[in-house]
Amino acid sequence: MAERDTRDTRNARKATAPATDVAPATEVATALTAAVRGEVDFGAAARALTTMDASNYRRVPVGVVAPRDAADVAAALAVCRTYGVPVVPRGAGTSIAGNATGLGVVLDLTRHLRSIVSVDPAACTAVVQPGVVLDALREAVRPYGLTFGPDPSTHSRCTLGGMIGNNSCGAHSVAWGTTADNVHELSVTTYGGAALRLGKGWDGAPAGVRELVEGHLAPLRTGFPAGLPRRISGYALDALLPEAGTDLARAFCGSEGTLGVVTEATVRLVESPPARALAVLGYPDESAAAEAAAGLLPYGPLTVEGMSEDLVRVRGEGGHGLPRGGAWLFVETGGATPAEAQAAATAILRAADALDGTVVADPAGQRALWRVREDAAGTATRMPDDTEAWPGWEDCAVPPARLGAYLRDFRALLAEHGLRGTPYGHFGDGCIHVRIDFDLLTEDGVRRFRRFSEEVASLVVAHGGSLSGEHGDGLARSELLPRMYGDELTGLFGRFKDLWDPAGGMNPGVLARPARLDENLRFAVLPRERVEVAFGYPHDGPGGGDFSAAVRRCVGVAKCRVGGPGSGTGASSGPGAGPGAGPGVMCPSFRATGEEQHSTRGRARLLHEMLAGEVVTDGWRSTEVRDALDLCLSCKGCRSDCPVGVDMATYKAEFLHHHYAGRMRPAAHYAMGLLPRWLRLAAPFARVLNAAARVPPLASLAKRLGGIAPERTIPRLAAEPFGRWLGRHMKARTEVLARSRSAVLWPDTFTEYLTPSVGRAAVRVFEAAGIGVVAPPQGGRICCGLTYVSTGQLDRARTVMRRTLDLMEPLLDAGLPVVVLEPSCAGALTTDLPELLGDDPRAARLAASVRTFAQALEECAPQWRPPRLDRPVTGQTHCHQHAVLGDEADRRLRESAGLTGELSGGCCGLAGNFGFERGHYDVSVACAEDQLLPSVRAAGKGTEILADGFSCRTQLAQLGGHRARHLAEVLAEALEDESTERPAEGR
Repeated sequence: MAERDTRDTRNARKATAPATDVAPATEVATALTAAVRGEVDFGAAARALTTMDASNYRRVPVGVVAPRDAADVAAALAVCRTYGVPVVPRGAGTSIAGNATGLGVVLDLTRHLRSIVSVDPAACTAVVQPGVVLDALREAVRPYGLTFGPDPSTHSRCTLGGMIGNNSCGAHSVAWGTTADNVHELSVTTYGGAALRLGKGWDGAPAGVRELVEGHLAPLRTGFPAGLPRRISGYALDALLPEAGTDLARAFCGSEGTLGVVTEATVRLVESPPARALAVLGYPDESAAAEAAAGLLPYGPLTVEGMSEDLVRVRGEGGHGLPRGGAWLFVETGGATPAEAQAAATAILRAADALDGTVVADPAGQRALWRVREDAAGTATRMPDDTEAWPGWEDCAVPPARLGAYLRDFRALLAEHGLRGTPYGHFGDGCIHVRIDFDLLTEDGVRRFRRFSEEVASLVVAHGGSLSGEHGDGLARSELLPRMYGDELTGLFGRFKDLWDPAGGMNPGVLARPARLDENLRFAVLPRERVEVAFGYPHDGPGGGDFSAAVRRCVGVAKCRVGGPGSGTGASSGPGAGPGAGPGVMCPSFRATGEEQHSTRGRARLLHEMLAGEVVTDGWRSTEVRDALDLCLSCKGCRSDCPVGVDMATYKAEFLHHHYAGRMRPAAHYAMGLLPRWLRLAAPFARVLNAAARVPPLASLAKRLGGIAPERTIPRLAAEPFGRWLGRHMKARTEVLARSRSAVLWPDTFTEYLTPSVGRAAVRVFEAAGIGVVAPPQGGRICCGLTYVSTGQLDRARTVMRRTLDLMEPLLDAGLPVVVLEPSCAGALTTDLPELLGDDPRAARLAASVRTFAQALEECAPQWRPPRLDRPVTGQTHCHQHAVLGDEADRRLRESAGLTGELSGGCCGLAGNFGFERGHYDVSVACAEDQLLPSVRAAGKGTEILADGFSCRTQLAQLGGHRARHLAEVLAEALEDESTERPAEGR
C-alpha cells in the first residue's frame, strides 16, 4: 500500500501552475507556509477537492489554506494581497449557487476554526467560530432548551460561517427567520487587512459606507421588494437605513464571502419547544398546497414545508404513510407537552381545507417523513426515469400569497422550454427549490439553460419575488440581479463591494461584476466520449454504462460529511430531531478522519477531476485518487444513504482495476483478494497452519508478506469445512421431513472455511422450520467474487462469477431461493454480479434469487415461529445489509423471538480486507469506536451480541474480546435448549 501524505508533508506541497500573472504558485505557497501556522496545500488533490460546491459550477483554485485562528486568517489575507491572489472563504461547500467554488486561495474554515467559544443561556446568545457545524451548536445549547433558529436541510454538516455568508434559512424560518435575523455581532477581517467588529450602528463600517447609504436613501427605500420574508438576493443595503436600525452585521449577512472573512460571530438563540407534532396535509397538486400555505401562518406553526408527489416517486419510498394527494404540506407545531403540540397540529388539520390529512406525534414517524424532505436536494437530481436534473434554478422566493400562481406560471414555462422539474421547499415563506433536467453537456442545452434562466428571472420579478430566497446568488444568479433591482441599485451594490474590498480580492465574480451564468459549468471539462469501464452502471447515462454520468451523481450536498465521535455533528433527521438519529452508515472513513478527501463527496470530486484531466492529470494512474480511495471501506453505505445513490465501493473497484492494470499490486491484494483460493488450498492443513499462526515469528512473517497489519491476529481455520459437514449430515438424515419448501444454502467462503458453526446453525433452524436444505454442486468452487471485486481484480472476478453461474444454473432453473448467510457475499451477488456480468441473463436470475437468513425463513416457512428468547440484543446491522439487502425481515424475526433492542448503524471498520491491510488499523479502530464498540460496552449483563457478518464478529473479538454471534446461531442454540427440555416420549 502506498504511503499517505501526513499533514506536515501536505503543508509543504507546492503546485507548479502559475497562481496569477503576478507570481507563480510556488512563490505564493512558500510565503503562505512561512506566514501561517495552519496547513497550506497547493497540491493537486487539495485543489481538486475545492473546485466545486453543490452547484453546477466549477472554478479551479491555486491552493488551500486551513487557518488555525483569526491571526492566521489575517496573515493569509496579507500574503494573498501582496501577490494579488483572490480568496474564497469556504465552509462545508454545500452552496448550490456556485458561491463557494474555488478561485485563487481557498480558506478552509472547517478544520480548525470550529470552536463554540461561549454560550450565555440567560442572554440567549452564543459566540462561535465560522467553522462550527450547525448541529454542533444545536447540541451544545439543547440542555438549556435553546436552539439556533435557521436550520437548512444540511444542518448536520453546514457551518455557521457558510450560513452567515449565504444568509441561510431552512424549514423554521416562518417562526424564527433567516440567519441575518439571528446574528448579533460579527468579527470580520477584510482583504485589505482591517479587523472589524460589526453590529448595530456605524461602528466598524469601512470608510465611505455611511456616506454611500445616506447619499442614496431614496433608491434604497424604494428599490427592494416588500412583503418578502425570503429576500436574499443582492446586498442587504436596506438594513443600513436609519429606520431599519443601521445594522451592519445584518447587512454583511448574505454577502457570500465578497466583503471579508468572518472569524467569530455572536448569534442569537431561541427557545426550542420541548414537544413537537406534525400535521401532514394532502392536496390535489402543488399549486393547491402552495395556495393553502399562507392561510396556515396565523396559527403560528414552526414550519410549513411543501413537497409534490413526483419527489416521493423519485425517492422510491412508497409514500411513508402520506395521506392522499398529489402534494403535501408538512406543518410542524410545538408545545410544552406532547399533548399541547398535538392539539396545535390537530387544530391546523381541522382548519386546513385539505384533501386528506393526518397528525404524526411519534418522533420516529416524524423523522421518517422529514428524511424524505431533507434528502430532496439530492433525490430531486434524478427524475423518475433516471435522467439527470440540476440545481440550475434554485431557491427563488415570492410573497407567500403569490406562490400558487407563481408555481402554475413556472410549470407552464418549464413546459414551454421542454423541461421537467420537481418543486418543493418552504411554502410558508414562498420559497421554492427545484431541480430541472437541463442539458448542460451540449452547447444547445447550455443556450436553452441560459434562455430559461433569463425568462424565469423575469417571471419571479413579475410576481414580486426575489431571485434567491436562500443560498444566495453566486455564479447562478448574480448576472440577473439587474432584472430584479434595476441598474441604479445594482450599481450601488458594486460601489458597496468596492468600499469593503477595493482590490477586488474577495470571491470575485459573485454579486458585483458577476461572471456569466453559463460560464464555469462543471460539466464542460468532462469527456464527451464514453469511458471504457468494467461495470455496467445500468442507471447512469442513456442505456447505462456511462462512468462520467456515474461520477456526476454526486451533486455535493455532502450528507457524507457528518462527523464521528466528539465532533458534535452526528446526523439528525428532521427539524425537530437531535444529533445521532438514524442508523446510517455513510461515510465511516470521513467520520474517522474528518478529511474531505475521505468523504464520499471528496472521492467523487477527485474522480471528476481525474476525468477532466486539468488538475488531476494522470488519469487512472492518479496517485491522488488512489490515496483518497485507499481509506474507502467499500461498505456501500453511500449506495443507500447518499440521496443520489453514489456507489463509491463500485467506483473504487473500477479505479483499482484500471490503476493496477499491467502492474504489480500491493501484497494485500494477492493475499486477501485471492482469499477464497488460499483458503480452499489451506483447508486440508488447517491444524498445522493454525498452530503456525500462533508462533509469533511465523505470524509476523506471514503478515509482512501478506500486507497484513501487524496489530491483527490471523483468524483460525475451521478444522472441518462446512461443506464436508453438510455432506455427512445430509447422508445421516434418515427421516423424511414434511417440507413446505426447499432452499439452496450458499457456501460462502467465510462460513465454509472460517465459521462453519454459522452454517450448521442455519441448517438446524431450517430443518426445525421444515425447510429442505440443498447444497450446490462443487460448493467449494462456488464464489460470489467479493474479495476480487473489493481489490479491483475485476477480470478475475468475472471469471470466478461465470464459473459460479455455470455451477448454479441447474438450481436456478429449479427456481429455488438462494440463502446467503454472509451479508457481504449476499450484497456482492445482488449488486456486483449483475453489474459486472450484465451480458449474462443468469447473473440477474441469481441476484433475484438471493435471500438473507431471515428472508428465507419468512418466505419459505411463513407459519413457523422461532423459540422465544426474551432477552435484549446489541451489535450491528451489517453495512452491506443496510445498504443493499434491507433488514426488515431480520427485525421481524428478532421481534418474534423476543429479542429486543436496536442494533447500531455505521460500519465495524474491519470491512473484509480493509481492516486487515497494513496502514489501516487506526482508521479501522476509529470506525469501530464510532458506533459499534460503544453500543456493545453500554449493553447490560445478559445482552446477546448479534453480528451476522464475519468481519463484524472478528472486529468485536479482536478489539474488545466480545463474543458476537450470527442470528442463526442464537436461534439454533435456543432450539437445542428446547429439545433438551422436551419430554422424552416420541423421540
